[in-house]
Amino acid sequence: MTTQTDRQRPYVAGVDSSTQSCKVVILDPATGRIVRQGRGSHPDGTEIDPEYWWQGFLTAVDDAGGLDDVAALSVGGQQHGMVCLDAHGKVIRPALLWNDTRSGQAAADLVDELGEASWANATGSVPVASLTVTKLRWLADHEPDNAERIAAICLPHDWLTWRISGSTDLHDLITDRSDASGTGYMARQEPAYRYDILARALHISVDATQQIILPRILGPWDAAGHGDPSRGWGEIVLGPGCGDNAGSALGVDLAPGQALISIGTSGVAAAVSKESVADPSGLVTGFSDATGHWLPLACTLNASRIIDAIGSIIGADYAELNELALSVPDAGGLTLTPYFEGERTPNLPDATASITGMTLANSDRAHMARAAVEGLLDLMRGALDAVRNLGVPVDKALLVGGGAQSKAVQVLAAERLDAEVEIPETGEYVAIGAAKQAAQVVGM
Repeated sequence: MTTQTDRQRPYVAGVDSSTQSCKVVILDPATGRIVRQGRGSHPDGTEIDPEYWWQGFLTAVDDAGGLDDVAALSVGGQQHGMVCLDAHGKVIRPALLWNDTRSGQAAADLVDELGEASWANATGSVPVASLTVTKLRWLADHEPDNAERIAAICLPHDWLTWRISGSTDLHDLITDRSDASGTGYMARQEPAYRYDILARALHISVDATQQIILPRILGPWDAAGHGDPSRGWGEIVLGPGCGDNAGSALGVDLAPGQALISIGTSGVAAAVSKESVADPSGLVTGFSDATGHWLPLACTLNASRIIDAIGSIIGADYAELNELALSVPDAGGLTLTPYFEGERTPNLPDATASITGMTLANSDRAHMARAAVEGLLDLMRGALDAVRNLGVPVDKALLVGGGAQSKAVQVLAAERLDAEVEIPETGEYVAIGAAKQAAQVVGM
């Protein structure tokens, strides 16, 4: 039954607070239609004062026409970022983002201390520089005075949700399984923190870590409170939010047996699994999704820039490269190994790209274009197979991201990925997923 409140606030809002920007999508849950949307920018860099996220959010809300007709809101955000707060709720130092690699040695140290298998079994992931746990070790090693001031630790979407609520009480910090699973100190099989691992990261005792406030881990459809009444948001119910990959998966309604293949600057192959996974090789991270399942994920450093690089070499824009690639039946024996920036999956950080199998017959623009597309899809197939090798079934792949708009990628994807391929309409899927979560929280 439609109530007066439903008529006054018929919409939900989803937020995507990413590295580059904040996007706000206002969604009609009855139809799935985007009513309006807005955007605010974030500064470049691998560390940032979280206040910029707040200003970006306010700008995006204004750009989207406000929240007066919104019943519920959830925040999807970039994963892994380290936000440390003091006893007064103030940010101790600029947040280190997922793409800040200064914690690479800290990651190696943590792996050496416990071993790959122990990490995978305990948390679902083997530490790499992106995970929060490695950034905390870096802080303890390099800025011990700041580490000693920590009263609370949270993630970007946790902090932004807290600010939207208007609370200044650290005990009101909340998170969700998907984002908490990317910290490196949440248990693999249940939404509970591993204080022993957090203690190891910070070089302190377990008793001392239990004095640090960590966000409560909410269930997928649990309410996290309300918006700040001083801003007129008191009637808006807040959802638990989610990590960006989990938000994308929810945005496209990814189900068990399906994989999301995101082809952007980097590539992601993620599949919904009913069971948690552990990969001692570290190629697959055992994240949770936003619905109560798991989201094992493999990431590549190279993706759409493979097409950019070869297009530059052969002097072809996207449209012409697609035409050239589809003008020949195959690459004619030409093989592109596309490790232009090293690689994460497979884990070859110092590798370089190479072209092999060149003959007089295939040394032309068409075969080079074809080799670029095949090289990209074969790289994504490797990431997808890393997930499959853990026993996660994948029958269908949903292709999203800028690289998925390539006609040649679309034509060749099913064969190269060995899966049925679906290409959803282009959209802001992190924000859409967050909006869908918000709708579920309030039963709309």
